[in-house]
Amino acid sequence: MPPPKVTIIIPNWNTRRWLPGCLDGLRAQHFRDFQIILVDNGSTDDSVAYVQQHYPEVEIIYHAKNQGFAAAVNAGIKRADSEYIVLLNPDTLPRPDWLARLVEQIEESPIEVAGLSSKMLSLSEPGLIDDAGDTFSWYGSARKRGAGQPAENYTQVEEVFSPCAGAALYRRSFLEEVGEFDEGFGSYLEDVDLGLRGRLLGYRYLFAPEAQILHKSHGAGIGRSRYVFLMTRNRLCLLVKNIPLALLVKRSRPLIYGQFYFFLVYKRPLHSLAGTFSFFIHLPHVLQQRRAIQSHKRISNHALELMLSNDLGEPALKAILRSKLRLSLR
Repeated sequence: MPPPKVTIIIPNWNTRRWLPGCLDGLRAQHFRDFQIILVDNGSTDDSVAYVQQHYPEVEIIYHAKNQGFAAAVNAGIKRADSEYIVLLNPDTLPRPDWLARLVEQIEESPIEVAGLSSKMLSLSEPGLIDDAGDTFSWYGSARKRGAGQPAENYTQVEEVFSPCAGAALYRRSFLEEVGEFDEGFGSYLEDVDLGLRGRLLGYRYLFAPEAQILHKSHGAGIGRSRYVFLMTRNRLCLLVKNIPLALLVKRSRPLIYGQFYFFLVYKRPLHSLAGTFSFFIHLPHVLQQRRAIQSHKRISNHALELMLSNDLGEPALKAILRSKLRLSLR
């Protein structure tokens, strides 16, 4: 039998409550030339037994403990033998033509388009965007494009900085050249890191507005403290790995401001410090990765500079302080 055209990889960790909606949605897809690989990260909620009983068509890779998103999807990618790889969060409800629209869009796109971002709609308010592709700024902030905005405003195929790996399609050839997701990240920002590495090699990504899927944001998330630790460490790793030294120096003011900003607004100083400390522990390895990445860079520094946003995407510190001051004076 020839391999399927698409492999859908679902990383799972204690998300049995979401799996019926996700897997039933995949059963209802109009496009049928695909296989599903569920990679379980040591779930304790009987996810594996449930899928084995109710969805025998799903191939399962079992990890004895939670190894993070990056390790889970890498295991699935290594097992797959298809032309296209789709990554899908379990807390999603795909519409019946979702996969067909993704395949149509990628096959209409030039080869330098390496991946597509789905039109992710809010599960609780489907008229609003959850994610229409990710952005990345010179403050080090990664944002969901269009989050909370009317879905009717996002109907055009557009270039995005990076696909959101919660519902993204990648060419297998792209993943073979750029490399796997960085397992040192564990979870969070690993898709932006992969997207940026691809950008440095000249690849592009598109938003596919017809490929619609409902998403419960952070439905499969982790605790706030762990989130702050991972985001702090991974943001620093992403910047140091991928941004050329000349641009790190040129853009040092917003980069430093961004790290200070998130240290304050996260309100978890100990976990922010722990994330920073973890970054420095991993710095020798990060610098080794950096040398390899920068030696293969194909685009100019100027082109890269234009790809990153100048918008923090968050309320300014002055606005936050004014708001707190007004509340304290009441």
